[in-house]
Amino acid sequence: MAQNKVTFKSENKLGDCPGVVTGDPAVSKKGIVVIQEWWGMNEQIIQEAALIAKSGFVTLNPDLYRGKVATDNETAGHYMNDLDWPGAVADIKGAILYLKNAGCTKVGVTGFCMGVALSISTLYFQVGVTGFCMGGALTLASAALVPEVDAAAPFYGIPGKALCDLKNIKCPVQCHFGNLDTLEGFSAPKDQDLLEQTLKETGVVFEFYRYEANHAFTNTTGPNYNKECCDLALKRMCEFMGKNLS
Repeated sequence: MAQNKVTFKSENKLGDCPGVVTGDPAVSKKGIVVIQEWWGMNEQIIQEAALIAKSGFVTLNPDLYRGKVATDNETAGHYMNDLDWPGAVADIKGAILYLKNAGCTKVGVTGFCMGVALSISTLYFQVGVTGFCMGGALTLASAALVPEVDAAAPFYGIPGKALCDLKNIKCPVQCHFGNLDTLEGFSAPKDQDLLEQTLKETGVVFEFYRYEANHAFTNTTGPNYNKECCDLALKRMCEFMGKNLS
């Protein structure tokens, strides 16, 4: 499947954001922004996005670290702690808008879109957001802060209250967490319980899945990788996005 490096507009103070697109906008009008773990936009997250794209989506990995990739926990921790989180949300918004406009078609001087005459006919992507660990937290933050998010599927990550109010989420949400996760204040079971209760209070349509797995159970290169749980979670996520990005 074709993969292309792109650069898209972002309101982040760092300026335009690089990324990798997988899939063909001429084939699918369903897009998913796939957000990195704390390691950065490494080969593992690019290939995970490619795997998701095979289910009928166009995916976009935004490079939130602007080219930096960590290979050890200490460096990854520094990168994550130094990240401008509101700026990262701005990058994700830029990625969403890039995909939505990638589905735009122009038909002559006068065209027809869904049977309505327009000077320029426009067909927009429906775009969801998914992410893992740090990316899971940013997925929820984007759902709360970016109205253009059509669906959100966070994996084992919850943002702090200083970044956003999760009660502002309006789109459908599907959550994936591990029962054996020990990251207190971020993705441990008691944090999951609070998130689930918050989603209930918002009144949004949501699904909440918990697996007999540890943190980062979908990362094929990590020590906590659990193939059975990973395969099931990604299958559920793709079905959820397929249903909600229609």
